[in-house]
Amino acid sequence: MKKMNQIIVAGIISILAVLNVEAQVTVKTKEMKTNYSNELEIVNKLSTQSAVVNMPVSKLLDAPGNEALKSFFFTPVKNKSALKGKKIAVIVADGFEEIELTGPVWYFKELGAEVEIVAPKYNPAPERYGLVYPEMSKTHVMAIQYLQPVGWIKFDRTADQIKVSDYDAVFIPGGAWNPDNLRNDKDVIKFIQDFNKSGKLIAAICHAPVVLASADILKGRKLTGYWNIQVDLKNAGGTVLKETVVTDGNIITSRHPIDVADFSKAVESWLIKK
Repeated sequence: MKKMNQIIVAGIISILAVLNVEAQVTVKTKEMKTNYSNELEIVNKLSTQSAVVNMPVSKLLDAPGNEALKSFFFTPVKNKSALKGKKIAVIVADGFEEIELTGPVWYFKELGAEVEIVAPKYNPAPERYGLVYPEMSKTHVMAIQYLQPVGWIKFDRTADQIKVSDYDAVFIPGGAWNPDNLRNDKDVIKFIQDFNKSGKLIAAICHAPVVLASADILKGRKLTGYWNIQVDLKNAGGTVLKETVVTDGNIITSRHPIDVADFSKAVESWLIKK
């Protein structure tokens, strides 16, 4: 009987122990849910509403006032060898304005030029920045339309792999983010400076002229660029003109995606004369 009582007592103690553990787990679970709920609430307050807006290229070409731009792309190129033997480097990073790269590149290739896409060497931000990079960012750069990411394009080489003697011209597309990424890259800036010393063509459209400002090659030069960077171009020693395209020596600059046709033709004209 005594042994039986001991067994009963032991059983009761075991049950109480289990109940106590379950109670602790329940409390802990409630605390975790509460903490998660609080954290989620804070994260939501730190986040903005997401929206995906895509502007098809056709929308730009069909917009009122862009008839000449549309005609530029849809009129067959007559002289397919006008730029044969010329090699052009497109210096570009994440955040380039789509049509400002794809438009001129299409045209230069139609004229027979060889075009290479050159990007800064892959250099992800420190982990503490909390950024996530897709695997393809090691081989591609991201296109935007105004401020909306829309796609990716593969690059051929990185800026630390190229030489001035490799190319006849350098072309930099715009985009609000792309120039900021380029102007902080030592390989890109050194290449632009050396290219300028060679007297070969440097062409930049929209926001891209700020890269030339960072390379300190604008003093005494006439140029143009996107409206909200013009003060930066003046501060860099340049004279800003209110024209669609400005050619000053070996530098060609332009203002905006709607100027892509005039910009591309100016590059063509410069290279043909050389």
